[in-house]
This record gives sequence, C-alpha cells and structure tokens, in this order.
Amino acid sequence: MGWPRGLYSAALLALAPLIWRRIRREHALTHPRELRLGRIPETPPGEPMLWLHCASVGEVLAARPLIEALLERYPGHRLTLTTMTATGAERALALAEARDDERLVHHFVPLDFPAAAARFVERLRPQLALFFETELWPNLLHACRRRGVPVAVVNGRLSPRACRGYRRLRPLLREALACVDWLAAKSPADAERFEWLGMAPERTAVVGSLKFDIAPDDGAFAVSQRLRTRLGERPVWVAGSTHEGEEAALLAAHIRLRESHLETRFKPCPDALLVLVPRHPQRFDAVAALCEQAGMSVARRSRGEWPQAATAVYLGDTMGELLALYGAADLAFVGGSLVPIGGHNLLEPAALGVPVLTGPELANFEEVAEVLREAGALVEVADEARLAAALAELFADPAERRRLGVAGRAVVVANRGALERTLDGLARLLPTK
Repeated sequence: MGWPRGLYSAALLALAPLIWRRIRREHALTHPRELRLGRIPETPPGEPMLWLHCASVGEVLAARPLIEALLERYPGHRLTLTTMTATGAERALALAEARDDERLVHHFVPLDFPAAAARFVERLRPQLALFFETELWPNLLHACRRRGVPVAVVNGRLSPRACRGYRRLRPLLREALACVDWLAAKSPADAERFEWLGMAPERTAVVGSLKFDIAPDDGAFAVSQRLRTRLGERPVWVAGSTHEGEEAALLAAHIRLRESHLETRFKPCPDALLVLVPRHPQRFDAVAALCEQAGMSVARRSRGEWPQAATAVYLGDTMGELLALYGAADLAFVGGSLVPIGGHNLLEPAALGVPVLTGPELANFEEVAEVLREAGALVEVADEARLAAALAELFADPAERRRLGVAGRAVVVANRGALERTLDGLARLLPTK
C-alpha cells in the first residue's frame, strides 16, 4: 500500500466511530440492516456482472440513459447500481421497479475501509466497474485493480472549487487515478483538471456530458399532461431541487409575483401557483411549515391533496416526480442556485421545452449554463426581487416563453451523443469472449 493510501486508510479507521454514528442515523428507518461493509451476496461464477456507482439521487437520474443503454447493449449481463445515500437507493429501486428487470439490482457502496472495499469487489466479481462523475474512492479503486477489474470514470466532472480542495490530496488522488483505465470527461476543462490531479492524458477522452442525453419517459410525460389539465389555465412555475435557506427567498418572490410588490411594468399574477420541490425528503415537513409561516395556503402531493383556487403553493413532497412536475409548468426555476450549492441540472426542464430560470450559483453546471446562455435559453436572476420580476414578465409574454422553451430543447438535442461515445469507450474495456 502506497503511503498516501495508507495515511488515508488510517484516518478513516480513526474516524470510524463518527462514521458509524452517521450511517446508523441515516439508515435507521429505511435500511436498518445495512452495514456498509461489503457483505453482499456473491455473484455466481460465470454470471457476467457490470457495476455502476452513483453518489445519490441526482447522479442516478443523470445516469439513467447509461443504465438503460448498458442493460440493452449487454442483455447477458446483470448490472449492480450502488449509491451512497438512502434517497439514492430509493431512486435506484424505483428505476428497477419501473423497468421490471431483475438484472438491475442495488447495493449500498461499502465504506472505503480497505477490508470492506476488497470484500465487496471480491463478492461482486464485476467485469467492469464504472464510477460516475467524481466518485473516486481510493480503496475501492485499488481493490478493482488488484482483482484485475477494468475501471472507468464516466461523465467525469471536476469543478474548479473541487479541484482546489483536492490540492493537498494530490498524492492520494494520483495513486487512485492510476487505477483508472479510462476517464470519459464531460468537457476539456474537466479533463485538464483530472490530468492535473494525476490522470494520464492517454487514458482520458472528452466525450461530452451524459446529462444532454436525458430522455423523459412516456410515463412522466403522461403524468405531466394530467397535472396540467387539472391545474387549468392559471400561471404555474416550478422551483425544483431547492435547499435550506433558498425556499424562503422563493416564497418571498412568489408573494411579490402574486401581489403588487414588483419592480417591473408588468402586472402581478394573483392566481399564480408555485410548485415547490425540495431536494431532500427529510426537509419536506419543515418546508411545509415554512410555507404556512409565510401565510401561503399549501397542498401536499404526498397526501393526495390538490391545489384549489386559493392554494398558493403545491408542495412536491414525493420522490422521483420532478421531471413530471417540470413538464406541467409554464416556467421552471432550478434550485441550489440562490444559495452556494452550485446549482442542479438545468437540462431537465430544458429537455421538456420548459423555459429555465436560475440563480447565480452555478459552479457545478457552469459549462451547461454557458451553452444555454449562448443559445439565449437561460434566464439568470440575482435575487428574489429579480426573480419575481422575471416571472411576471414571462407570464405576460407567451411568445418569449415559447422561444425560451424551443431554444432550450434545441440545445439538448444538438449536444446529445455523449452516451454513444461513452458506450464505445466502455466496449473496449469489457473482456471479449
């Protein structure tokens, strides 16, 4: 074991009590027996297995086109999808259920202790290991290399801030990246940052972002249609993947929109409906309480409640329905962008032809934002007042809404192709028979 990984492993073991406490708290209700030590059922000898690791909900959603393509291209293989979080697990299980395909299974990724990582890889016996975006776990990567499992990083993403944060860990990351056989970066800038950390240029390729290959399924479209029919002609905007500290600003913008506190020549929209979708399910109740404290009448989707004429906020407190809710809206604000989170996937509403609004915090999606900007398909606002004004202007201008929606969808269509390039690269790593 190299000294960087040795120090890293020792630090993990020293922090084990704190890690266990967090694991127990996060999984106590939904997954009480999950130990995260790699004690999974063994893959039978001779049964070909692929393994894809995603961190959480957002990565599972972004990886969906790849998941479906792998299952279709390799019908004789099973695919194990691992996640870090319980919400990611729920999304993975929902995807497996929707496909009704027993070849797609889920496990939690083991904690990156050397023994747990080795045990997991030994029992899973994957023919190929895929790590999504920046999921670089040194002991898991080493366990794959030790057992001769080819490793690829797909949709490789490394923001400037993350790269700066890794500066002191370069020796550890260099050792980890030496175990990666192929890295499919989503942009030249991402490839350069990975290479600065130690990834060999000859094993790196720029393939584009898999997020552009998003393809909303017919089921989500049907739900959107039913929702829009029920909502009627009132103005509807969705705020998706919102975070703590952000909902208060969004509710303030909604109040401005519905009343007369607008810094714009356009009239307020007193019947406007906000569909509010928090990013994390453990915050659903707190956000509902926040809406009520703001004096807003709320209907909760999880309870089967439906917005009435006087309802100001429809709380999307369910899992896996964000795309369907986006599709039922006139406008979509993508959260994580009014607070320093770095934004979320701007392409989800764009792929549906829904105009996209965002705040200024876009570190995680800067390349995507730039493409949308160049196409005139992104409305950026600095604060709640400007958001309210932008909403009022767009609700008053159907032609501009149509233009934004068409431009956004055209960007998604024009930039597709990363999936096929990724699959071609992965095919060279799979053993041939």
